[in-house]
Amino acid sequence: MKKWLSILAALTVALIISACGTSDEGTEGDNAGGGEEAETTTLKVGASNVPHAEILEEVKPLLEEKGFELDITTFQDYILPNQALESEDIDANYFQHIPYLESQKAEHGYDFVNAGGIHIEPIGVYSQKYESLDELPDGATIIMSNSVADHGRILSLLEQQGLITLKEGVEKTAATIEDIEENSKNLEFDTEYEASLLPQIYNNGEGDAVLINSNYAIDAGLNPIEDSIAIEDKESPYVNVIAVRSGDEESEAIKALVEVLHSQEIQDFILEKYEGAVVPVSE
Repeated sequence: MKKWLSILAALTVALIISACGTSDEGTEGDNAGGGEEAETTTLKVGASNVPHAEILEEVKPLLEEKGFELDITTFQDYILPNQALESEDIDANYFQHIPYLESQKAEHGYDFVNAGGIHIEPIGVYSQKYESLDELPDGATIIMSNSVADHGRILSLLEQQGLITLKEGVEKTAATIEDIEENSKNLEFDTEYEASLLPQIYNNGEGDAVLINSNYAIDAGLNPIEDSIAIEDKESPYVNVIAVRSGDEESEAIKALVEVLHSQEIQDFILEKYEGAVVPVSE
């Protein structure tokens, strides 16, 4: 009888310990992302493959230390990330520079804000036929993306290189082909293609020169520093930002993300990995 009582007592203790363990695990699960807090703990960010998603992968463990799990969705174009942010499929995106963000807000009525500038991707001029811009012949074809938000940037670069002159008083970031005042080499501009297709256009040897954003150039195996025949300098105003829906820039998750992206560890990673083709900012 005593033996059975001992066994029964032991089983009772085991059940109590087990019940306590289950309760603790449930509490930890809630704190880590269960219940209502789950939505705020997991941060969903949309990004271009290179360099944005690569940088975010490096950010993951640092953000986890602050209590946030980073869920990265990659995109191949410049349209879907903002649509996904608008529809609340993601909490933020990281792929676009400020002029593009502003143009998208004006065109689509997006209520987005810049939560923080992270890096600059200098745009470069690439050519299969010529080793410098000076070698471009009269009437050379210059291929650039159909994204109007990039045209002012590209034309400003060509003006800096002495190939064209823009009309006096024109805002550089908003300049268009129609704003060209002088075109001494009678350059022809082809704006037919999406930005993501430009590396393929370059590899096919089309045109005399192709203007390619660094993220697409790197993704295609090009080295913007070594392979371009001209490139923007680090003073470019086209800072890539974390974009969020208005009001979300004050959320703890977004603040933590931007803080980690501005950390010395991530800035050093960007400089080391991309060797100047991507330049971090700390604002």
